[in-house]
Amino acid sequence: MIYIDRDLCTGCRRCAEICPTGAIEGNQGEPQIINREICVNCGQCVQICSAYASPYTTSPETMAAKNRERRLLPAAAPEPLFAAYNESHEELVREALARPDLFNAVQFAPAIRFALAEDFGLSPQVVTVGRIVAALRRLGFKYVYDTNFAADLTVMEEGYELLQRLQGDGALPLFSSCCPAWVKFVEQAYPQLIANLSTCKSPQQMAGAIFKTYTGQLDPDLRSRHLFVTAVMPCIAKKFECNRPELGGSYGRDVDAVLTTRELAHLIKDKGIDWHSLAEEEPDQPLGEYSGAGAIFGVTGGVTEAVLRTAAEVVGGKPLEEIEFHEVRGMAGTRKVNINLGKEQLEIIIVAGLKNVVPILDDLIAGKASFHFMEVMACPAGCLSGGGQPKILVETYRGSIYRQRAASIYNHDRDLPVRKAHENPAIKQLYADFLGQPLGELSHALLHTHYTVRRSEENV
Repeated sequence: MIYIDRDLCTGCRRCAEICPTGAIEGNQGEPQIINREICVNCGQCVQICSAYASPYTTSPETMAAKNRERRLLPAAAPEPLFAAYNESHEELVREALARPDLFNAVQFAPAIRFALAEDFGLSPQVVTVGRIVAALRRLGFKYVYDTNFAADLTVMEEGYELLQRLQGDGALPLFSSCCPAWVKFVEQAYPQLIANLSTCKSPQQMAGAIFKTYTGQLDPDLRSRHLFVTAVMPCIAKKFECNRPELGGSYGRDVDAVLTTRELAHLIKDKGIDWHSLAEEEPDQPLGEYSGAGAIFGVTGGVTEAVLRTAAEVVGGKPLEEIEFHEVRGMAGTRKVNINLGKEQLEIIIVAGLKNVVPILDDLIAGKASFHFMEVMACPAGCLSGGGQPKILVETYRGSIYRQRAASIYNHDRDLPVRKAHENPAIKQLYADFLGQPLGELSHALLHTHYTVRRSEENV
């Protein structure tokens, strides 16, 4: 899934320094290799790599061969090819869009709307939801939905799961399960803690499962056609996640292909779409409707805050006077906070960056740590800093750009008329018409999953 091109790698080892699991091996000055037994596909190596082949100094034949090897389409605007790269789903998506027997739907993640425009020269402070919707329709997608809707759905399921475990039904502390790199890390490095992972699928996978079942109920015409679901994500590990055999059902896989933010920009350029002249359009409803709680999933601490907005009102039985939980915000790698949840004093840990979670897990196993809930995002500032986001080539700008993306996310939340997942009208309609209730029989069948031990028994 993630590769290092031996022809281009200079052996600078910047990728090895940022790798959270030590999966990149090799000597200084020599091409590096990836140890796939411990790689979690976070893609931070792809994000930081600065060794490249320039289209202006490399032969067209060589550039074309490398594009084919990476399953990339030749973009209208030539772009450099970096040594560390991920296999693309661009060809897969283009083939699906060209097939008349397929019904193509697409979703895009919270962090896309604050970063895609950077690939077209705009500031990280520019939010471009409507323009992204328009571009996706120009690419040929019939239905354009929003992963934020499924983030709201995740809040409902994970919020009720937390309350259920606090009542003694299930292992504590509860670990968030939205980040596929984090989930894979637990499976291969700490399999004894798998029971602590939330059984909730990630928003990407919940969205796919709902598109392929509930959408057929809304539009009977879809029942006779095959729905192909593409997800646009800031994250390379989402490509691994969508191919996990345990994610799917009688309708097939939840999600069929994943494009990163950079790959979507590449497709828009390849199609010759003038990004700057696009008029804003609305996503399709009801699966394009979302609250501010769904929007803040794109930043570290966002999942926790979104869940608290719902869990606190369910426990308290009345609307919150203040819905912003500033205690869980920030860019520090580890934050520990205590939140009053009814009669319960909830101890929460928020982690950004996998290296920061290791001492916490070791203490937990040794009986030296006790808390109720932990959110973990593998990337340094959450999804907004994912490996599939526009590359930041000047290192001194990285922190500033992350802060601007985070500010955009919180500003977008404040501008939305609905800011709590359980108040999203489309979520209420989904439970009333289809799912029944959170953690119900159909919710469990479609929206929850199980995990796999990825380490041999003798090493556990």
